[in-house]
Amino acid sequence: MTDPSIPFIIQQLEIHQNVFAQILTIDNSFDVSWKPEVSKWCLLDIACHLLDEEIYDFRSRVQHTLENPHLKMSPIDPEGWVNSKKYMEQNYSTVVQKLLEERNHSIQWLLSLQNAHWNNSYEHPVIGSLSAKQFLANWLAHDYLHLRQIMKLKFQYLEHYSKQDLRYAGSL
Repeated sequence: MTDPSIPFIIQQLEIHQNVFAQILTIDNSFDVSWKPEVSKWCLLDIACHLLDEEIYDFRSRVQHTLENPHLKMSPIDPEGWVNSKKYMEQNYSTVVQKLLEERNHSIQWLLSLQNAHWNNSYEHPVIGSLSAKQFLANWLAHDYLHLRQIMKLKFQYLEHYSKQDLRYAGSL
């Protein structure tokens, strides 16, 4: 019997495809390169990061752990990718469209899995043993963290550009 949390997590990842489509769709009046602070990420950085994480981190690591848990994984550098992949030079609309396409590809792949070995574990050099199921759950958790980050950024953007006191709405 399949662990009931697996279909739930996959369903949530699929729902987030639509959530990302809505939350990342903006008109030309929104400056996707605006940052609340120099050290923070802008909407373009976040979209590029989500795309790279979709392909090179979560989908890849879940697949690797399901199929080859004893082989070393390819290294990733999410923080370094901001510069090495020149996120600020990317076209925002293109990145968002690719993200949505890749999420769809991920969902189709996850739904196609039959008798997957979700308990296979990979020995992460920092965290220790991580099962394929843990990678999958962390994929969803990663979505939640970035959805919160996007909403906070949009709140800060509204506050900055409207020059209005937003305390009445509540605090972040």
